[in-house]
Amino acid sequence: TGARGRGGGPGRQPAPAEENGSLPPGDAAASAPLGGRAGSGGAEIQPLPPLHPGGGPHSSCCSAAAAPSLLLLDYDGSVLPFLGGLGGGYQKTLVLLTWIPALFIGFSQFSDSFLLDQPNFWCRGAGKGAELAGVIGSGRWGDVGNWTSSPTTPFSTAAWGAPGNRSNSSGANGGDTPPLPSPPDKGDNASDCDCHAWDYGIRTGLVQNVVSKWDLVCDNAWKVHIAKFSLLVGLIFGYLINGCIADWVGRRPVLLFSIIFILIFGLTVALSVNVTMFSTLRFFEGFCLAGIILTLYALRIELCPPGKRFMITMVASFVAMAGQFLMPGLAALCRDWQVLQALIICPFLLMLLYWSIFPESLRWLMATQQFESAKRLILHFTQKNCMSPESDIKGVMPELEKELSRRPKKVCIVKVVGTRNLWKNIVVLCVNSLTGFGIHHCFARSMMGHEVKVPLLENFYADYYTMASIALASCLAMCVVVRFLGRRGGLLLFMILTALASLLQLGLLNLIGKYSQHPDSGMSDSVKDKFSIAFSIVGMFASHAVGSLSVFFCAEITPTVIRCGGLGLVLASAGFGMLTAPIIELHNQKGYFLHHIIFACCTLICIICILLLPESRDQNLPENISNGEHYTRQPLLPHKKGEQPLLLTNAELKDYSGLHDAAMAGDGLPEGATANGMKAM
Repeated sequence: TGARGRGGGPGRQPAPAEENGSLPPGDAAASAPLGGRAGSGGAEIQPLPPLHPGGGPHSSCCSAAAAPSLLLLDYDGSVLPFLGGLGGGYQKTLVLLTWIPALFIGFSQFSDSFLLDQPNFWCRGAGKGAELAGVIGSGRWGDVGNWTSSPTTPFSTAAWGAPGNRSNSSGANGGDTPPLPSPPDKGDNASDCDCHAWDYGIRTGLVQNVVSKWDLVCDNAWKVHIAKFSLLVGLIFGYLINGCIADWVGRRPVLLFSIIFILIFGLTVALSVNVTMFSTLRFFEGFCLAGIILTLYALRIELCPPGKRFMITMVASFVAMAGQFLMPGLAALCRDWQVLQALIICPFLLMLLYWSIFPESLRWLMATQQFESAKRLILHFTQKNCMSPESDIKGVMPELEKELSRRPKKVCIVKVVGTRNLWKNIVVLCVNSLTGFGIHHCFARSMMGHEVKVPLLENFYADYYTMASIALASCLAMCVVVRFLGRRGGLLLFMILTALASLLQLGLLNLIGKYSQHPDSGMSDSVKDKFSIAFSIVGMFASHAVGSLSVFFCAEITPTVIRCGGLGLVLASAGFGMLTAPIIELHNQKGYFLHHIIFACCTLICIICILLLPESRDQNLPENISNGEHYTRQPLLPHKKGEQPLLLTNAELKDYSGLHDAAMAGDGLPEGATANGMKAM
């Protein structure tokens, strides 16, 4: 493929690539600086001969003037080894600094489960005599609030998304809540919505939350869903806008400005005087939180060598889950929602120190040809790591000196529209992310909803920690599966599990329900409930892995110059998936079954589309759009030795309709070269 016809720009040289779709790493001989290194278990790569910057009989003078040194573009193969990889002490410190905020992010992501939990309520003075324990034991406690809102899931589905919604199942009130009068029966509550004072039983360890503060019950119950929308919508807009800005001005400015503004908006949320002010400020808090999540994710990926990227990312996920597990204790400690909100935001004050200790992404500086800034940062790295200039075996610094006069070349995510392969990869991962996070709510509602009567799952803390444990088990399974099957194989496996759990829950449970109506069948509603719980657990387990792995996969296959923009698209798709949950709740669960069917169909489509993705395990990150275009699909099973790959040569490409624009760039390549590498002979 030609550089001009595949998104590389008229001045770019076509980056060599191989048939199986992996990027050419940098451990090659000096004669081929971007020569290949096969991924684990892959065949040996036959690199294309590089086009020399000085020009040749088939290269134009303008492309020679525009093309930077191939050594500098091979960050993973040349620059990162020169800096010591992840073995340098300074690099380890920076990775640690990207892990610590994950704990604060975990607090913020799961705060809605406590701030906006729908408490049990009744009109003050409506019932007398029975204490709280007696109310809970009678089973009428959960019925009091059930008529105001339908059951929902207790919290969010992923570490980098926004929280979901709390189940309205019955359960004991946490903490030292004093005895309250017995609430009236459900039938009497409908006529008591005109009362002026309410008694609340909050189950999250707080004495007061947002719902009880402003009496968001009865006719005002819809405002709770709007408040939940606000954080999710803020995250979606934040991912999209901050991603584009981070690709244009850099990761560091977006991170630092997001920290400053989340402190302003987050602390102001605690001072809200009404629910409208609360919802508006939560939107901006979500917008800034998205900037922090996005830039830290990209910085973490860009700091690591190929073999360490996944585990470094998973450690950050485990730290965020620690915040999820600690959140109930934090709520019980604060007792008031305003104190809890302030305590969640205040740790971000420590991140203000990042202004002086956290540098810009060196990989992004090199990819956007900001070589002057890159040189200063490389010298800073070598000084911090106490490295000598003699360690520059490949001559990175001399090549960098030659390129200092170049003008920066920045790219926006909209450029991906003109590509042939890259946009398809990003769209497939967006659909996977949307499906994974969207269907997660369907499984959670099936397990936590009122159609499943399991005593253990009728308590807030049991709900909360059950969901958190499933997410933790999912991440642990991802570490094992991805190690053996790779990114694409792991994503395919988890998507198949999600589809099976969804289809069995929709089809088999209806069949069991029909048989349970016959006395001689031996099946009862309890059997159906147990199957529902089993399928829901498997579905939540697999769908959580699908969403998380889709985000990580996108970070690896999206070029550095537009990585934050691509990540923003996939994370925003995840936000749209989670947004379906409060929308269904706002409509009192109408359309829930259709919601589940649509996402179940999407899982089947995703299984087919995943086969179109490349495998990125142990491969170098693409640096520019041309590299990303050559990051093409490889077969699930390797070619047999001596088998002729079904790819056209560049001479044949000239006669292929729609690819005439590739003829010019193809003239500089051997006749035996294919669109994705050298044809094996």
